[in-house]
Amino acid sequence: MNQYYKDTGNRVIVGLSGGVDSSVAAMLLKENGYDVEGLFMKNWDEDDGEEYCTARQDLEDAQNIAKQLDIPLHQANFAAEYWDNVFTNFLSEYGVGRTPNPDILCNREIKFKVFQDYAKNLGANYIATGHYARLDISGNRIRLLKAFDRNKDQTYFLQAVSGSQLSNVLFPLGKITKDRVRTIARENKLINHDKKDSTGICFIGERRFRDFLKTYLPAQPGFIEDNKGNIIGEHDGLMYHTIGQRQGLRIGGIRGRTDEAWYVLNKDITRNVLIVGQGNDHQDMYTSSTYCNKIHWIGDSPNLPFKGRAKVRYRQADQECTLIASESGFRIEFHHPQRAITPGQWICFYDKDWCLGGGVIECR
Repeated sequence: MNQYYKDTGNRVIVGLSGGVDSSVAAMLLKENGYDVEGLFMKNWDEDDGEEYCTARQDLEDAQNIAKQLDIPLHQANFAAEYWDNVFTNFLSEYGVGRTPNPDILCNREIKFKVFQDYAKNLGANYIATGHYARLDISGNRIRLLKAFDRNKDQTYFLQAVSGSQLSNVLFPLGKITKDRVRTIARENKLINHDKKDSTGICFIGERRFRDFLKTYLPAQPGFIEDNKGNIIGEHDGLMYHTIGQRQGLRIGGIRGRTDEAWYVLNKDITRNVLIVGQGNDHQDMYTSSTYCNKIHWIGDSPNLPFKGRAKVRYRQADQECTLIASESGFRIEFHHPQRAITPGQWICFYDKDWCLGGGVIECR
């Protein structure tokens, strides 16, 4: 932890969410001599009671943790900024049949921008979060590195944050495992040591995804076709489906077909048609290349063509690829065909442990 000390001071404001990760991050910083304060961020104005939203319980947990650690806790409402800079993009992407990842924009626009500005106004030298990631700061160069705990590494979600945004950030959990975090919390009797990790998109909570989405976007039903162009069913809206999806297609037994499961292969946006095929490894679900119009580099961009690794979803293992400049942006050629590459999702590039940045997948 001492690698982060600078002559400018050691006051740090931790994004305290009420979860175990940010709580242990705050505790470790305090143990290492930092002047620690917490900030609970409210990024969504829930309007449908407590059935789905956990913000009230999370705030109570954050307050209790701050009391246990004897640190001040600030509260801030960034819901307006979240709506303008994250949620509107989420809706527009789903509106054109793509599948966005709002957590990546939330990090860039809220946690490492709005929160950072707020913390500076409070006189902080640093901000800190409970992300599992590491930073290597050498002179003017900032490198974002994978966490030691490969199963929890979150650099994929940080790929759109710039180097300048990371210049005064601390990631106390980058060199320890999630199991160790739980142990530290339990040994120090933190009230949330066994609290379940949050999953899914924060503003949707526990409600059904399609129930949430249809309150903001009108559904446009259409036909389901197999990869030969035969109509075999109907869908409620392309926005409810993503490439590689199996559940919710409502395709019954079809004469002359096997009982293999059906999967989404593609979306024909122009005709409002969902294209499906049988089998988890259907050949039409695989592609060897994809495209990005723009790539957000955390530092300097590598020389192109660049041979490295990339992942097109969080839990995917890094895949060997070559990044090439094209007339409309960038083409990514994978050394091995990739399953279910999805427009609207992000592709993240790596050089071994070094996270270089990433961009939105435009097409397959």
